[in-house]
Amino acid sequence: MELLTLSRQNCFKDYKKHFSRTFLIFIMMFLIALVCTDEDYYKLLGVKREASNREIRQAFKKLALTMHPDKNQNDPDAHEKFLKINRAYEVLKDEELRKKYDKYGEKGLQDHQEGRQYESWNFYRYDFGIYDDDLEIITLDRGDFDAAVNSGELWFVNFYSPRCSHCHDLAPTWREFAKEMDGAIRIGAVNCGDNRMFCRTKGISSYPSLYIFRAGMSPVKYFGDRSRDNLIEFAMQYITSKVTELGTANFVKAIKTAFDSGIGWLITFCSDTGDCLSKETKLKLAGMLEGLVNVGWMNCVTDRELCKSLDISSSTTVYFPPGAVISSKDKNSALFLSSLDAREVYGEVMKHLPPLEMLSATTLKDKVTYHRWLVFFSFGEMDEVGANDFKKLKVLLKSDHIQVGRFDCQSANDVCSDLYIHSPNLAVFKGKGLKDYEVYHGKKLLYDIVSFAKESVTAHVVTLGPQNFPSNKKEPWLVDFFAPWCPPCLALLPELRKASRQLNGQLHFGTLDCTIHESLCNTYNIRAYPTTLVFNQSSVLEYEGHHSAEQILEFIQDLMNPSVVTLTPETFEELVKRRKKDEMWMVDFYAPWCGPCQALMPEWKRMARLLNGLINVGSVDCQKYYSFCHQESVRAYPEVRLFPQSSKKASNHYIYNGWHRDAYSLRAWGLGYLPRASVDLTHEDFTQKVLHGKDSWVIDFYAPWCGPCQSFAPEFELLARTVKGKVKAGKVDCQSYPYTCQTAGIRAYPTVKFYPFLGGKKKNEEGEYMNTRDVNVIAETINKRLEEISVKTGTHSSSKRDEL
Repeated sequence: MELLTLSRQNCFKDYKKHFSRTFLIFIMMFLIALVCTDEDYYKLLGVKREASNREIRQAFKKLALTMHPDKNQNDPDAHEKFLKINRAYEVLKDEELRKKYDKYGEKGLQDHQEGRQYESWNFYRYDFGIYDDDLEIITLDRGDFDAAVNSGELWFVNFYSPRCSHCHDLAPTWREFAKEMDGAIRIGAVNCGDNRMFCRTKGISSYPSLYIFRAGMSPVKYFGDRSRDNLIEFAMQYITSKVTELGTANFVKAIKTAFDSGIGWLITFCSDTGDCLSKETKLKLAGMLEGLVNVGWMNCVTDRELCKSLDISSSTTVYFPPGAVISSKDKNSALFLSSLDAREVYGEVMKHLPPLEMLSATTLKDKVTYHRWLVFFSFGEMDEVGANDFKKLKVLLKSDHIQVGRFDCQSANDVCSDLYIHSPNLAVFKGKGLKDYEVYHGKKLLYDIVSFAKESVTAHVVTLGPQNFPSNKKEPWLVDFFAPWCPPCLALLPELRKASRQLNGQLHFGTLDCTIHESLCNTYNIRAYPTTLVFNQSSVLEYEGHHSAEQILEFIQDLMNPSVVTLTPETFEELVKRRKKDEMWMVDFYAPWCGPCQALMPEWKRMARLLNGLINVGSVDCQKYYSFCHQESVRAYPEVRLFPQSSKKASNHYIYNGWHRDAYSLRAWGLGYLPRASVDLTHEDFTQKVLHGKDSWVIDFYAPWCGPCQSFAPEFELLARTVKGKVKAGKVDCQSYPYTCQTAGIRAYPTVKFYPFLGGKKKNEEGEYMNTRDVNVIAETINKRLEEISVKTGTHSSSKRDEL
């Protein structure tokens, strides 16, 4: 019996051991399955982590054409497979979502449901990224548009929508036009389907919209016929360079004046025989070579003797560098060109222009001490193609007093090592010596480099290394830890420059390249790029906001004057549960390790600033106060609660269950719980109180079924509070009172109109239309109108003071 019992015990032990091992294996398999479901979006699309938006679009389009369910109707998993690549595309093309994904993986995207819907196969075949494969047309996104059009070059940009039939009709012509004008002006395209909000901010309301851009002038819209010749004729008007007609009267003086200033001449001689450059080609070349070479022509039929004295007997085009002998016999100093193509002639002339000034270790140090310089650092000879195009930089940066030179790191490797330049690159020195400089990390494109140089010399961003890293500085610093291959990093850099100009004197800005200073980045536990930290003596805070100068400024302002109250169990009891009757609180219960909580934090702070003075905003760290959160029945993070005014029970609250956790969605939700500041108006109320009354009114005409009306409702309540005491606010339900809205001229919902009191007269039934839903803009417009009316009617109050 004892043996039997012992045998059973041993058997039970073996069973337990076997069960434990099996259970452990099961758990491990389960965890592996969970990890494996976290797809790598870059691998799904077959792109590198440093891929540009254009490369991501091209990769997705290629996959979409083969994997689309329309083309795989026999595959029951086709829908799910396509959703995966569509989700990857929607995330990676968005700068902010891409940053969150790079940092937190899919956990950081739980509040974003991009990629759930997709288009038909025909859309991806015919409508998707119309100009992505055209070399002469530069596809511009929100991130690089300003850099392009503010570079000083002339741009002609096509704003289009992939769903617009007229845009598709224009596409072949736009491609021909781009090839024809290549080199003379920049031809761009903006996909407003992908950049809807950006196009809206640029005032684009119809497609295609064609605009000319140049720094220093207002954009000019093209309204003519969209034929190739008409587009060329329109664009040529904005090439301001001149082609000089040379002859006996001005030839000697014109040549000498240009040569004395170090500028050569490109002259096409037109004779009875042979071909000379066309008028259009000469004008293009004048634009392409502006500031570098003068362009002229000579009529050898009417100025036969002059051409004969120059040994010109037939039509030809010649480039004469400064100091050259103007004669066809001088084959050494002059460049004779046989091509009639503007681009080919331009390329040959650019090759013969002198290279950028070469700087030595001594001259570099001397020159950058007192002057602004853009310096190309090479390791041996510069790339010939790039070197030729970059000769234009001297002209494009002249107005900003930026000189351009080059430095061969092989001649003085220690100089480049001290600057942490280990491969061909360029940097801007701001006129304060070798220590005040910024290294360039963008695309090696002329317009991008020009924009960088102009921004950098006026910004206050410093390239950091171990020798100048602000770890022990008393002044506050914002340091951006980045990698040059990371597109979101490159998008953030120009925004840092903008912010640095506005915060100069309050905060220092620096950038640290983690591919060079890996150990320093490891010291601060940098695991994703970009990571932006603020060092304020002993405290280090991470910036989690959007990649925009405005949000960086908001973040810094919030550090100086916090908009969110950090609550403890004691302060929660005192401030929230014992709140005054007219107070309202919104509280975020979060955990620092929670990805969605981290994603919510910058939006929560921004929302708090937007609600300043209306609703109190707080946050509770549930990792630090776990027992308290458990006691308050907080079961998931983040949990957003609203504690309303005049609640009989202090603990009464509402939980936010909205789909979007951005600042504006949360703000609208919170405003919806504020007591009404506007009044509902019937037809009789509108007639008697608004039209015949002695008060000024702002009216929201809406329909109950209208989604935008529901979204605007809390905004209108905010407007009502803003103008309270000056103007009354009312709402008219156009479903219940259609005649009222008809007489008021309402054609869309919601519509906001202002009815100012102008004296004893009845107000105009149609009122004054407010062409915006921005509360601040409406309030400002109303205040201006009230001021105008008070001045006009003589009720304007001006303060008088005694003069002593």
